[in-house]
Amino acid sequence: MGESSDLDEDETSYGEMTTREAGRRGGEKTKQRGKEFYQKIGSMGGVATRNTKGPDFYRLIGKIGGNKVKENQPPDFYQKIGEKGGAKIKAMLEAGKKALKEKHP
Repeated sequence: MGESSDLDEDETSYGEMTTREAGRRGGEKTKQRGKEFYQKIGSMGGVATRNTKGPDFYRLIGKIGGNKVKENQPPDFYQKIGEKGGAKIKAMLEAGKKALKEKHP
């Protein structure tokens, strides 16, 4: 069934709910709980996964993901991301040295 046009935006129909209304209500609940709540339950989920599946699980999914990247990227992909990472580290080291010189001339 479609949206009911004879209901005000805040009026509730207990028989049916539009997708828009469900989304609005879900968004309000999310605001009430706050960011910290979702960080906490996400962390709990990660800990539970780690405790139940163990390190072999993470090795396996890492290997699967790595193989998928290898399969879908050109041969020079790793060279390119290595160069980008190296350049980033070099820039960070230079910035750190500069900050030290400014702090302790």
